[in-house]
Amino acid sequence: MFTVTRFLVVLALAMSMVGTASAGKSRSNNLSVTATAYNSLPSQTDGNPNLAAWGDYLHPGMKAVAVSKDLLRQYGLSRGDKIQIRGLEGEYTVLDKMHPRWRKKIDIYMGKDRKAAKLWGRRSVTIHW
Repeated sequence: MFTVTRFLVVLALAMSMVGTASAGKSRSNNLSVTATAYNSLPSQTDGNPNLAAWGDYLHPGMKAVAVSKDLLRQYGLSRGDKIQIRGLEGEYTVLDKMHPRWRKKIDIYMGKDRKAAKLWGRRSVTIHW
């Protein structure tokens, strides 16, 4: 026989499953940041110009970014995350991190093309992940 108690238990279980199903889904984040560009050139890096902070090797043609450490700690980005940069095509991978002095900043990797990096300059952009 179906009782009110059983009905409430089934309802409570169903409600908890709905919460669990949505818990694994990633949230959509947008953030306005300052974006600059950098290259794999000895004058712009320490030691090995192709070696990023987490040990990844960068090579021209990669869509990679370095992020300020506050984006890692406060905003939840991490190594290997894919981001979109409004105004640029495709996805960029977080493969490098910046000096702790920077806040809400990304550095877009532009291989060895110093001219492209200078043309980019410093811009405010919105990133999405």
